[in-house]
Amino acid sequence: MSSVMTSAGTSSPPARKSQGVWAASWRRMRADKVGMTALVIVALALLLVLAAGLGLVAGDWQKETGVPNAPPTFMGPGAAETTAAVATAKGPNVDLSDIDPLAPKYGEWAERAKQYKTDESPRAQTLPFGADRLGRDVLAKAIKGAEISIMVGVLAAVVATLIGTVLGALSGFYGGKVGDFLEWVYNVFTAMPNILLIFAFAVVFGRGVLPVVMILGLAGWTGIYRLVRAEFIKHSVREYVRSAEAIGASRTSRMFKHILPNVSHVALVQLSLHVVSFIKSEVILSYLGLGVSVDQVSWGTMLSEAQNELILGYWWQLAVVTVFMAVFVTAFSLFTDALRDALDPKLR
Repeated sequence: MSSVMTSAGTSSPPARKSQGVWAASWRRMRADKVGMTALVIVALALLLVLAAGLGLVAGDWQKETGVPNAPPTFMGPGAAETTAAVATAKGPNVDLSDIDPLAPKYGEWAERAKQYKTDESPRAQTLPFGADRLGRDVLAKAIKGAEISIMVGVLAAVVATLIGTVLGALSGFYGGKVGDFLEWVYNVFTAMPNILLIFAFAVVFGRGVLPVVMILGLAGWTGIYRLVRAEFIKHSVREYVRSAEAIGASRTSRMFKHILPNVSHVALVQLSLHVVSFIKSEVILSYLGLGVSVDQVSWGTMLSEAQNELILGYWWQLAVVTVFMAVFVTAFSLFTDALRDALDPKLR
């Protein structure tokens, strides 16, 4: 029977089962409409990144499908020449070689390429979101760039979170000489400005996706370490940890089976915060030529290319990559805020 008979013969309602921590957090998350909308946008972006990684979309981003600097379709086929003419007439007389040393060679290389070209398939005069200076689809480049930038941000955040959580747990739980040594390491890393530390690691590790992940992960763990260390210091003296010690639980068991689940919300929120931060850092590194390799594309490399095109009035590559970045970063930031509120133990 679902009810219990009392001495008077009446039945009492069954006791409600209390919600678990994660169930209660998910319930609060679902009640946040802005957070759920942001979660949907982030999930769609991650699915797009997965599809790009599998080659289902933007697999031919390097293919020259349009004429050089083909305008967006809504502007018409003659818009590129008109825009360039207006920019030349009204804009300053800028020598592109001052910005891009290879600019004078582009025309020469294009003429040489025509001599060896065997594919005579016609190129599109317009593309939905325009083309770059080589005729590559800007939309395909933005999708492929999202794959690199988001993947770097997520992986680097995971590396930084793992390093910060493990070191913070060791320092906060053991203290003593272990804590003093880890505090010294922490102070060494935080003594240098973060951007200079990133540049120093970039010189050592070189360019590429994996080196950028290691650079950002090694430079970004300090904030997570500080928060996790404080949580472990606070929880290590609580009754449930003392009870586990009394029944013979090992130090490792107390650290990772008893304390860590109760402070996991701190690491999880920091992980999501660092994803946005590391995406921005990757964009800056690639923009400065210290990020991904030359045969890859990211949002940073697209911004670097767009600065030369913008002088000539070709604004569409800059507009597309800016919209992609703004939408994803804003959605992820809103999702992070909602996640932090849902996991806040004070609201349980």
